[in-house]
Order: sequence, then structure tokens, then C-alpha cells
Amino acid sequence: MPTTIKSMPTTIKSMPLSERPREKLLSRGRDAISNTELIALLIGSGTRSQSAIEIASTILNDSNYDLQVLARKSIQDLKKFKGIGDAKAILIYAALELGRRKPMSEGAANPQLTSSKQVYDFLYPYFADLCHEEFYAIYLNRRNKILKVRQISKGGLSGTVADGKVIFQKGLEVKATGIILAHNHPSGVADPSPADLHLTKSLQKFGSMIDLQILDHLIITDNNYFSFADEGLLG
Repeated sequence: MPTTIKSMPTTIKSMPLSERPREKLLSRGRDAISNTELIALLIGSGTRSQSAIEIASTILNDSNYDLQVLARKSIQDLKKFKGIGDAKAILIYAALELGRRKPMSEGAANPQLTSSKQVYDFLYPYFADLCHEEFYAIYLNRRNKILKVRQISKGGLSGTVADGKVIFQKGLEVKATGIILAHNHPSGVADPSPADLHLTKSLQKFGSMIDLQILDHLIITDNNYFSFADEGLLG
């Protein structure tokens, strides 16, 4: 009976030098390296049965090769893959979190917001890849330039509580003249709930009493948004 020889994984060290992810990145630049190879660089080393590239490919395949899906995975989710322990899971998670935060730092230049689309583009990185709801307020001056962005609350899969006292107190602290509210719907459905409608009307009513106007309220999903102002619900 013939002996079956188990094939060994193709390790990065066994690859031609020019095709190794690290050397390829150094010599040919970031455009030459795939997402699988980038994750393999974070993983560093494989196991007896899988190379770092094979582990990276397995992780991406589990996310349908969609980085947005991958970015929603927790450290515990990542540790479920064979060959991924605490250290490697944290490295992958940290790299994805840096990618999420990059647009947030780019948007810190005190921009002027004049449309709901600008608000959505500015706030999207704050909500990207979240599996729970969070509520934010943007505080603006008279020229609609951003004075401050504050997280008001964070909650579970189906909701979060926004305290009107906290929202307006922070607005008065920074001497804002207008507020844009925003929260996300992890479900992907941007339509407002009855609670969203009630909260917005209540905050708008109080804001008009103290001359601190609610200019808009956006409900944000990964691919879309709902604007109360655009839909005529703040009139």
C-alpha cells in the first residue's frame, strides 16, 4: 500500500525573495501587495499545518473578502481562527481600528457643513463597522463650522439613550449656535423609529426655547443615511 505524504504548508521563507510580502512591499510599494499579504504580515508566522498567508486567506474568506465585514469582528472572533492567539488578534484588530480612525483625524480641520451629504461623509468613520448603536452631536458656530464633536451615548444592538440635558449642556459649554444630531442603525435600515421621531421633536422644541437650534438629525448605516432636515421633519 503506497504511503501518503502530507504536504507541508508553503511558508513565507520558502517563497522566492521577490514574492515575500515584506520584500514586495519594500521594493514595489503598497499597490503591489494584496489584503491577504497585508494580514499575513500582521500575523507574522503560521502553524505546523498552515502558513501565515493561508491563515490570512482563511480569515478573509470567512468575511467574504470584505474588509468592512472583517472590521466588525472582535478580538474574541479573531481568536477563533487556528493559529490566532491574543497577540495576533490584537495586532489585526488594532490595524483595522487605525484604518477606521484615519478619516476621523483628517476631518479634524474644523470644516464647514452645509449639506446632509457632507455631514454623512464627515461622520461615517465614527460609525463604520459598529455592531451597536452610538449617538453623537456636532456643535456648530454661526457659519456652520464645527466647534466640537461629542459622543453622547452608546448602547446595544437595538438602541441607545440620548440625554437631552447632556446634549444641550455641552452645546452651551462650547458656545454653539447649532447642533446636528446623529446615530447609527446597525441593522442597515435607515428609517427613523417612532422613538427617533419623538426624541428629535422634543430636542428641537427645547433647543428653540434656548436659541440653540437642532439643524438636522442623521440616521447612519454602512451604505445610506436618513436626514430629518432633508425629509422636512424639522419644519
